[in-house]
Amino acid sequence: MTSAAPYTQALDKVIADVIGPAAMEVDKNAAFPRAAMDALAKAGLLGLVSAKEVGGMGEGMRAASAVVEKIAETCGSTAMVTAMHYSAAAVIEKFGAMPVRKEIAAGKHLTTLAFSEAGSRSHFWAPVSTATKANGAIVLDGMKSWITSAGEADSYVWSSKPVAGEGASTIWLVASKAAGVSTVAPFDGLGMRGNASSPVKGTQVKVTEAERLGADGAGFDVMMGTVLPIFSLLNASAALGTAEAAIKKAAAHVGQTKFQHLGSSLADLPTIRAYVARARIKVDSARTLRDDTLNALETNRADAMLRVLQVKAAAGEAALEVTDIAMRVCGGAAFRKDVGIERHFRDARAASVMAPTSDVLYDFIGKAACGLPLF
Repeated sequence: MTSAAPYTQALDKVIADVIGPAAMEVDKNAAFPRAAMDALAKAGLLGLVSAKEVGGMGEGMRAASAVVEKIAETCGSTAMVTAMHYSAAAVIEKFGAMPVRKEIAAGKHLTTLAFSEAGSRSHFWAPVSTATKANGAIVLDGMKSWITSAGEADSYVWSSKPVAGEGASTIWLVASKAAGVSTVAPFDGLGMRGNASSPVKGTQVKVTEAERLGADGAGFDVMMGTVLPIFSLLNASAALGTAEAAIKKAAAHVGQTKFQHLGSSLADLPTIRAYVARARIKVDSARTLRDDTLNALETNRADAMLRVLQVKAAAGEAALEVTDIAMRVCGGAAFRKDVGIERHFRDARAASVMAPTSDVLYDFIGKAACGLPLF
């Protein structure tokens, strides 16, 4: 029998004591899960992917995927905030300065990605935000369209056009409280309502060369080599956790709901069992692909990037279908807030529209299958 990972017990306690009790209120009030993030920080889990040399747990994408999936079973908003923190932290861990790496490892610094822009839509690799040199500083200007933890994170891993280098983009570490950085509007969305996903504007934001993450013009390589694998895996894991929670609640409901005049349950109906079976297959298939993606990355398999492209689309679409099924088989009960299925249904809508969207990924996958260049 394989022993549990060292962080498992701490995670279970945070979920039971903090994340679970607050999940309904986080959703109802579109409230950022600050207590949950503080508890994860105290448990050392915000430093999960930080190296041991800076005080972190030194774990990789497999552990991060497990943590995000487990949290998503309880609260999709908290899972997405955590997923985006890990995705941005991976960039900072590879290219950032020692002080901020230590802060993240110690749970004293929450970060997130700031790539999406209205100007380039789901083509996150092609920012229209600018970076110019003026009076010995770098000045950033741009409008980010949807940033998780906007106004709540301590920093943004921010993309712009290069200052002078060749290439499509450059990546910067931008303090969320820096002069010129502003959150445009509060988030009041359909699903993942507590993830504070809002537009962020940067106007004449001054940074230094030391706050550049990677070489000028090398942002595309950072995005594809560092960000995309962990971002896709963690988004897939959040979708898996959401779908898993929905199917568990649906199966429990149909098993205990009785036709009193017949002395049987909803689960005694072959049609209901068939729906539940389809949902179970969808979740398990998507999880198998997620785990194979991890194996491919860890062993540098030739198909690793193809798996990275597939996994977010597959898990996101599975979550859509599974939560649809859960709503169908539970009937009117699924619409009740206290049952929780409708919350998972709404949270599942997010995965397919987060850049790169499922439709963009299908195009990439199709190009790869047809032997065409992706870009």
